[in-house]
Amino acid sequence: MEHIITTQALTKNYGSKPVVRDLTLKVPPGSIYGFLGPNGAGKSTTMKMLLGLVKPTAGSIFILGKPVLEENRLELLKNTGSLIESPAYYGHLSARENLQIVCTLKNVPETGIDSVLRIVRLEKQQDKKVKHFSLGMKQRLGLAAALLGHPRLLLLDEPTNGLDPAGIQEMRELICSLPGKYGMTILVSSHLLSEIDQMATHVGIIEKGALIFQGSLESLHRHSRARIRLRTTDNGRAFCVLKNAQLPVAADKDGHGLFLHSTEDSRVLQCGRLLAEQEIGVLRLEEMQMSLEEIFLKLTEKQASL
Repeated sequence: MEHIITTQALTKNYGSKPVVRDLTLKVPPGSIYGFLGPNGAGKSTTMKMLLGLVKPTAGSIFILGKPVLEENRLELLKNTGSLIESPAYYGHLSARENLQIVCTLKNVPETGIDSVLRIVRLEKQQDKKVKHFSLGMKQRLGLAAALLGHPRLLLLDEPTNGLDPAGIQEMRELICSLPGKYGMTILVSSHLLSEIDQMATHVGIIEKGALIFQGSLESLHRHSRARIRLRTTDNGRAFCVLKNAQLPVAADKDGHGLFLHSTEDSRVLQCGRLLAEQEIGVLRLEEMQMSLEEIFLKLTEKQASL
């Protein structure tokens, strides 16, 4: 199977307002697909359409190679786990009792409860009432519920929302372990760029309901244009010298250095020679890559200007 999830021209309008526009997703099997975008970009609406919780205005959805239709939706959902927005639970019941109810609703055997509790590391708290759980424990319980029945596909909407740094790291480690250990494919949405950078193998970036990038995380990083950062004994004069020589130079925002927007050996050599001729000392020279955040902002700013 080439893709676990495929959408074609997926669109959702609320009245005259487009929330998702002509979305074409391609999620490879065994991947952690980071669905990235600012709040209000259409991530949650897209995931709800994938689960059949929201009806698309137009377009088609294929999950596990099959078109999502009203007559086969429940069959496909048996192979799909999800954690959308805040996890639902009964506070007066224990973690195990909550999972027993989910097993009944999913029509899966309760024998899988021990396994999912072990995966999310809640086996020691399984008899504790959920109303006494921390937010991180509730998130892990929500993930355990999504994992019941060992689905082939897992949809997670902002799973680290509201967690402290330790909880975020724990959730990230759990998510990263699932494809290798259990052969799952995971679609995880987030507006936290650093989280996606540490988790995902593939990325889709959505802005105002439209997909503006899709590909491997490696290919996204290749969008980052390498540049040379340098500090000199006189940054102001160095900037003028290099600018007059028509080199692609810019001042660093913090005012402590310069950026040469090229890594070509000939340009770097020319830069060094020109500064030496003017007796301007080079204190530091380093190659810099754009961060994922810078790439994201560059892509979204470009989209906003169209």
